[in-house]
Amino acid sequence: MHIAIYNRALNQEDIPSLKILLEEFKRHALVPVIYEKLLPTLQTLEVLPTVFEVFSEEKPLHPKTRFLFSLGGDGTLLDTVRFIGSSKIPILGINLGRLGFLAGTGAHELNFAIESLIKGTYLLDPRTVLHLDSSRPIFSDVPYALNEFSIHRKDSSSLIKIHTYLNGEFLCTYWADGLIVATPTGSTGYSMSCGGPIIFPQANSFVITPVAPHNLNVRPLIIPDSSIVSFEVEGRAEQFLCTLDARSEAIDSSVSLAVKKEHFMINLVRLEGQNFLHTLQTKLYWGADRRN
Repeated sequence: MHIAIYNRALNQEDIPSLKILLEEFKRHALVPVIYEKLLPTLQTLEVLPTVFEVFSEEKPLHPKTRFLFSLGGDGTLLDTVRFIGSSKIPILGINLGRLGFLAGTGAHELNFAIESLIKGTYLLDPRTVLHLDSSRPIFSDVPYALNEFSIHRKDSSSLIKIHTYLNGEFLCTYWADGLIVATPTGSTGYSMSCGGPIIFPQANSFVITPVAPHNLNVRPLIIPDSSIVSFEVEGRAEQFLCTLDARSEAIDSSVSLAVKKEHFMINLVRLEGQNFLHTLQTKLYWGADRRN
C-alpha cells in the first residue's frame, strides 16, 4: 500500500513522531510517498527508507497512493488539498500543532491509525470545496479551497467596499475590512473568529461573514451551496488581497470574482471514536461551564 507523507516545516520536536511513523510503515510493509522537501531532513537523520516514492508541487502523487498523512496542524492539512484535487485520495490529519480541529488524530495514535487503515475500520468524511472564478487568472491551477475564500484591504487602513451579488442579483455592499465566504469546514475557522456561525460538515451551505463591517445592519448570512456569489471591489488603495485558505494573491478593482461549489469533494479520514460533536466538545469546549 502506498501512503503519502506531507509536512511543510518539520520542527525538531516533530522528528520523533516522523521516526515512529516510518518505523510503522516498515513494519507493515507500506510504501511511503514522501514530500520532496522532506528528503534532506530524512537523509540527515538517516531514517530515509530504502523503498519510497516522491511527490511535489511539480510531481503528482504516485497513482497507487491510497491515503495522505498530513503531519502538522490544521494549516498543514489545508496545504495538502492542492496535492489531492479531484483524485479523491483521503487525508488523515496527524496533529503535531496546537488546536488540531481538522487534524484530529494525535501523534500517540499513529499505530492505531495505521492499523485502522489496513483493516478498513475507518470512515470517510466528505467535505465541500469552494471554487474561485476570476476575470484574470489567479492562483494558477489550484483555484479552490477547503476552508474559505476572502477579500481584504491591503495597502490602506481605510475600509473597502465589496459589492456582492447572489446568483446575479444584488445582495448588498459591504463596507468592511474584508469579507469571507466559508464552507461548513471553514465555519469553525476564520469565519467563526469574525462572529460567523458553526455549520455541521454535512450541511449544504456556505456562510458569508463580513470582517469588521462598518454597516451595523449586516450580519453573517447562511446561503445554499448551490449559489454563485460574485464580487466587485473598490477602495482608496489600488490593490486588495484575495485569499484561498492560506494562499493569497494581490488584485485590483478591475478584477471580477465569483465563488461557487467545486465539482469535487475532499475526503477526510475519520477513525473510530471521532465525530464532529466530540471535536466541538474537546477542541472548542462546547457547552463547558465551570459553574456547573
